[in-house]
Amino acid sequence: MDEDRWFWSVIQDDFKNGKVDLEGCIKVLRKMQVYFDQTHLKHLVKERLHRQVGLFINVDDFKAIYRALVHRTEFHDIFLSYSTDGKVIPDTQLAKFLIKEQFLRNSNETTAFEIIAKYEPINEVRKKKQMSFEGFIRYMNSEECSIFKSEHKTVYQDMDQPLCDYFISSSHNTYLVSDQLMGPSDLWGYISALLKECRCLELDCWDGPRNEPVVYHGDTLTSKIQFRSVISVIEKYAFLSSAYPVVLSLENHCSTQQQKVMAQYLKDILGDKLLFSPLGGETEMTQLPSPEALKFKVLVKNKKVGTIEEGMLRTDDDTAAETEDVSESGMSDEDEESDETIPIYRGRSHSKRRGDQRTATPPPPKKSRVKNGQIDIELSDLEIYTKSSKFVSFDHSLENQKFYENNSIEESKARILEKCSAKQFISHTTRFITRIYPTGRRMASSNYSPLEFWNVGCQMVALNFQTQGIPMELQHGKFLDNGGCGYVLKPEFLRDPNTTFTPQNVGGHSKPMSLSIRLISGHQLPPSTKSKTNKADPFVQIEIHGVPEDQGRRKSSVVKSNALNPKWNETFSFNIQVPELAMIRFCVEDELSVLNHEFLGQYTLPVLSLNTGYRNVPLLGKDGARLESASLFVHVWYY
Repeated sequence: MDEDRWFWSVIQDDFKNGKVDLEGCIKVLRKMQVYFDQTHLKHLVKERLHRQVGLFINVDDFKAIYRALVHRTEFHDIFLSYSTDGKVIPDTQLAKFLIKEQFLRNSNETTAFEIIAKYEPINEVRKKKQMSFEGFIRYMNSEECSIFKSEHKTVYQDMDQPLCDYFISSSHNTYLVSDQLMGPSDLWGYISALLKECRCLELDCWDGPRNEPVVYHGDTLTSKIQFRSVISVIEKYAFLSSAYPVVLSLENHCSTQQQKVMAQYLKDILGDKLLFSPLGGETEMTQLPSPEALKFKVLVKNKKVGTIEEGMLRTDDDTAAETEDVSESGMSDEDEESDETIPIYRGRSHSKRRGDQRTATPPPPKKSRVKNGQIDIELSDLEIYTKSSKFVSFDHSLENQKFYENNSIEESKARILEKCSAKQFISHTTRFITRIYPTGRRMASSNYSPLEFWNVGCQMVALNFQTQGIPMELQHGKFLDNGGCGYVLKPEFLRDPNTTFTPQNVGGHSKPMSLSIRLISGHQLPPSTKSKTNKADPFVQIEIHGVPEDQGRRKSSVVKSNALNPKWNETFSFNIQVPELAMIRFCVEDELSVLNHEFLGQYTLPVLSLNTGYRNVPLLGKDGARLESASLFVHVWYY
């Protein structure tokens, strides 16, 4: 048989002595590009040899182990249904499979042969324009059969709309890698967020020794890092994962003297990457620029003295004041994140509300901080399209707020606004960038669900990236879309100031989708931590996260004592009213007892990024990293 000859040709050099040890077996599998979990592999070796690992594996043993890992019965059943002789699938039959099962309507024999040429490892079969089971396995395990649409893995959306028309991947207290009270501040927080395509980073800036500003969670026991080091890291990593603009959200507690130092570091370190004047030198602007126009630029988000136009005039005026009181310039004297307070250690209390003498502890002598809202002009003039403005009310913003001014709203207040004034909230976010941040009561760095604020169009829904869980899984899934660039275009009904849409009443904006998921099997799922071998009792939960009407969850049966290749063959149906805002989450758990479950893996993606047909669902661990060999196999269909 062609397959037997091919198999021997691949492994013969490794089996010159007729056998290999476990390390040799691992080496051959990797050469054959077989992904495997070592726990499962060791179990298969023990099972095959009926003795302890460490003895030798002959060719027949290796072939049996290979087939146990690779030759999945569910793949073979599909293969046989399109094979004319049980050995190969001709290009004509493969084209039929692509059209009928994978819903690739434009497929033809040319398409089929391109797949054969790419995945068929046996030369004799490939030359005949046929595909063996070995080739079919490779195709079914490829990225082409991933549940995530390949066209959504690159930037495909219109990137020429104003910044406020996009959801923007945003981080809260980016410098922290643990809790908000005693955890370490670390440059890795910025590196990690940027490598995850985060486009809005937070810097909590305070006066440091020797005139060096520092970044940390003020008046807590969190450690400090130099502002200069943070900016250097951002300069290095800002555009490695995405070319689209990065926003630095400054929570500024520094004296005007150290604000000057901050401004100089921003200019010296970021250089041409820093946006320090309007694009094209515009003096009359009516809307925000687009992500496309701001590619490879870093924007500073902070309080600003006066308007953009006044800042441009000051740039050429050497006699301009060095500092200015923000309140005297029509600005609020209250910090944007005024509700985000944590008690000072040793019993003292502190409030970020400037001017609130009932709760604020005066700074000690000779320690200079921002007093009466003073902002250094040099730092102020670096804020171009992202001027921070205190949120008063939707009516106040409509009457007074300029297009380049943005608001930060604490989650509890935002939640009340979302429930009581959703229509006004959406109208507000069509005009102005709105950032949501976690309440200061989340001292363990827990997260809220970002969905409720995405559902009303909030662009910057800031989460604690260091804390894993469902909120961050939804965040990661949301921004897989559009090439993982950190910007996702909002649906049309969240970009129209006159929209009638609200999450509680979708009205005429409903575009119902009937979604059917057949959960077929799992492959090399992580074994239970309670198992001494490679076992688990897995079940799968399929969840829809979206507007309230679309929220839903379906649970599979439990497969006992099988993490290697559990099979379900169960079908679940969902009716989704607003697919544009819906996310689907596949979560695999091990049933330790009726009430006790252990997380094994999950994968979350936008509903509109679902591929149809037979698809593999990759699984991610608790830390968000890919579990290389673990997956689910499903069939997806919707209309």
